[in-house]
Amino acid sequence: MHILLVLAHPLSDSFAAGIAATAKAALEKGGHSVDLLDLYKEGFDPRLLEDERRGYFDAPYDTTAVDGVVARLRAADGLILVFPQWWFNFPAILKGFFDRVFAPGVAFDHEQSGGRILPRLTNIKLFWAFTTTGSPWWIVKLYMGNPVRRLLKRGIAAFCAKDVKFRMISMHDMDRATPAKRAAHLQRIEKVIARI
Repeated sequence: MHILLVLAHPLSDSFAAGIAATAKAALEKGGHSVDLLDLYKEGFDPRLLEDERRGYFDAPYDTTAVDGVVARLRAADGLILVFPQWWFNFPAILKGFFDRVFAPGVAFDHEQSGGRILPRLTNIKLFWAFTTTGSPWWIVKLYMGNPVRRLLKRGIAAFCAKDVKFRMISMHDMDRATPAKRAAHLQRIEKVIARI
């Protein structure tokens, strides 16, 4: 399987970067090929451009400004996102990745009669997210209703990829995580990837 592994964290020595490195090594150990897309390192511009927004319903939609990233997404069999949750949401750069790359004609089509959208990422069979939160699990799940999971599973994966295997693994209470807790989280990721 060919995996597009997307990292969304500005610090190269962050725990998120460590998760991405662990995931990449585990995937390659399992015989998978990996395309690491480090959004910050590669200078991805998350801002939706004026022409992109004005042409949102044009057919075909113009993806010229992000064609390189679109090609990498289309070449993948699976997508794994690695990012921290800030304010119970995606980092802005990852939101911009969805806004600009998961575009009409790439991730979905507008149904001609209006209303719903039709999935186009038929190549994506696996859609996973490895994430961290500063908050304890009960705040994320019980108080906030796990908004990032809902957005990824119901609002992106289900709308853009048909019959996709979705999974999200989060480490909560990151701000107080001990080295042992971090190591255990990385081991969990290795074990989950080994079962692909």
